[in-house]
Amino acid sequence: MNITVIIPAYNEVKTIREIIRRVQAVGRADEILAVDDGSTDGTREILVEMQGQNGVRVIFHERNQGKGAAVITGIKNAAGDVIVIQDADLEYDPRDYPALLAPLEDGLADIVYGSRFLGGARRPILFWNMVANKILTLVTNVLYNNILTDMETGYKVFRRDMVKDIPLHARGFEFEPEFTAKVLKRKVRIYEVPIRFNPREYSEGKKIKMKDAFIAMWALFKYRFVD
Repeated sequence: MNITVIIPAYNEVKTIREIIRRVQAVGRADEILAVDDGSTDGTREILVEMQGQNGVRVIFHERNQGKGAAVITGIKNAAGDVIVIQDADLEYDPRDYPALLAPLEDGLADIVYGSRFLGGARRPILFWNMVANKILTLVTNVLYNNILTDMETGYKVFRRDMVKDIPLHARGFEFEPEFTAKVLKRKVRIYEVPIRFNPREYSEGKKIKMKDAFIAMWALFKYRFVD
């Protein structure tokens, strides 16, 4: 499989160089496509420096549009036939790529979710974020008749041709519920695998807030009835 790793990045000057190094170290990415979403903290300058090094390609948004917009830009411009979405903040570990890719390689799935709630190693913090994630996943399962354990995971791996005709509109963190809602409505084969998880605290730069849970909830209900 030809694999593109999409890294949406906004003001990740402390981690962007390291996450790209970790992706390269795993040795599975044919292309590392970083999408800078209007960074103003020096991330942009680091990516300019890394452009063209060991498979790195960079696309720059002139202004901040949101994670969803960056991911959608990446999907539209990816060269690979398999896409891995990789957050830039070091919460997700690229050493999990072999496990994430295996169901695709074995023909068991079209999309793979890396679940933080299937027993993988993780840093135990942010209780209310976990509660919000579990509630959103429960609502997803009720609305779309499924048994996912982690709808909000940032680790989503999929064949590009499975999503090329799906209209994606999310600009911010509501990308996760929109993407999940639309692939479940289309009966695409999803497989979950356990992953490592090392969440940042808000003092360390974590960007997603509790208000985003309400936006995600609205997206789940909206896309149950519209496309």
